[in-house]
Amino acid sequence: MDLGVATSGPLTREFSAVLIAGFGNELVPLTSNNGVEACPKALVPVANKPIIDYVLSWIEQAGVKDVLLICPSMHRPMISHHVHSGLSTLHIDVQTYDESPERNTGTCTLLRHFASRISEDFILLPCDFIPPPSLSLSTILNKYRTESLSDGCVATACWFAAPELEKTSFVEDWGLLPPPVPIVWDDATGTLLQVDTANDMDRNSEELELRMSLLSQYPRTKLSNRYQDSHVYVCRRSILDLLQEKKHFDSFREEFLPWLCKIQYQRKKREKYGQILNPITNVITQDVALNHSTLRPQKKAYNNSVLHHSNDVDTSSPFDPESTTDSSSLRVGLVLHPATAGYATRVNNIHYLLDINRRLLKETTYSLPTDPQNRSLIDAKARISTDTMIGAFTQVSERTKIEHSVIGKHCVIGKMAKISGCVLLDHCVVEDGAQIVGSILGKNTKVGEKAQLTRCVTQAGYEVSSGESFKNEKLDVSDWTAGPDSESEEEDDEDEDESDDSDGDSEAEGESEDEE
Repeated sequence: MDLGVATSGPLTREFSAVLIAGFGNELVPLTSNNGVEACPKALVPVANKPIIDYVLSWIEQAGVKDVLLICPSMHRPMISHHVHSGLSTLHIDVQTYDESPERNTGTCTLLRHFASRISEDFILLPCDFIPPPSLSLSTILNKYRTESLSDGCVATACWFAAPELEKTSFVEDWGLLPPPVPIVWDDATGTLLQVDTANDMDRNSEELELRMSLLSQYPRTKLSNRYQDSHVYVCRRSILDLLQEKKHFDSFREEFLPWLCKIQYQRKKREKYGQILNPITNVITQDVALNHSTLRPQKKAYNNSVLHHSNDVDTSSPFDPESTTDSSSLRVGLVLHPATAGYATRVNNIHYLLDINRRLLKETTYSLPTDPQNRSLIDAKARISTDTMIGAFTQVSERTKIEHSVIGKHCVIGKMAKISGCVLLDHCVVEDGAQIVGSILGKNTKVGEKAQLTRCVTQAGYEVSSGESFKNEKLDVSDWTAGPDSESEEEDDEDEDESDDSDGDSEAEGESEDEE
């Protein structure tokens, strides 16, 4: 027997990751185009690290190797260059779709379009989720692995406790926070039972409607609106087949997920869609072994008041005994991440972007460049607090004060400037004597001498003139391209139009007098 030769069959992938990177309309003006150059949401930095890197590292740590990254076609060159230029071991397939920021394509539509590229169970993720170290993707995958084999679970979702923003992180003029979403779940089995939708709230905004079939099967449910959806879902491959049947669904979270939760306790839906979600195969399952496991929660008998004899109820199945489908639960598992277990967030608006940067600064100490070349660009007389992060190749002049801020790469900070509680993206220029407080500057922003910005957000390439002052505003390029000169030109055009009209009227009057 030759022990030096190992033979094995072809390895099959257990999971593939489907990563969605959208336009990021909720981060406007930071994600607005800088002229003809796009500003992808996936590359917006958090603590000088692009958002998408946090998710890719999370995927890589879980042992998943294959990633299908879906992004708008105009963002592909920048995103593809970034994900393929690192040291990641992931196999990333970048695919695009054509759309505009004004007309977003829903996740369900994207999954239908790229279903041919997904041949196994998949993990659906957003590009803007930043998990804490205490929440690993393997925890969510393990729950799905166990429950999909034991009782036919079709998906597992992850929700996290809504983060409480610091008082200085919320500015009303930057927009409103997303409204809370009530969810109903069974804590004993970790099952997501109901997600309130916009239609439910429009129909009855004061009360939450629950079906008796849900309460009969899960009498000890919990209700809360303190959790947010991470948009991380582990799904069976058959979910894509079901989406082909339900072509009217566009949003995964707002439309499809609430509908999918109902299949587990509504008999008609189970009979209609059970064969699609759980097709008959020859794959060997572990049902017998798992049914005898002492660690597995015992299934409850279906409580139907119409049945009078206990012999009419199959106590091994928690579902409607009249159902003709198999005993698979077809349920949606749930992983809840409490606030006490670590700060998790989605960077899906400007408030959370500023907040997560500030929180990450608390975990670092004096994050300045350590190599002599970059360190020499920071003047020895500059006062920089220990909770400040400064990127590579950034120049800081003398008598400048920077505290509790994140400064990007290739920035230039002039003399006697003051920056407090801010986030500056790459290639920003702050001239002498400027003061910036609680603001976020898009890349290539220029702030003139002695200008003042207080709790403002700027578009990439925006220029603040010397001596200007702004407070609680979103500043985009149209604000300064349509300046006083253009307004005077418009007034001149209106005056010319009025004079032309008056000349025409006088000519018409002259003609009428000649006719008389």
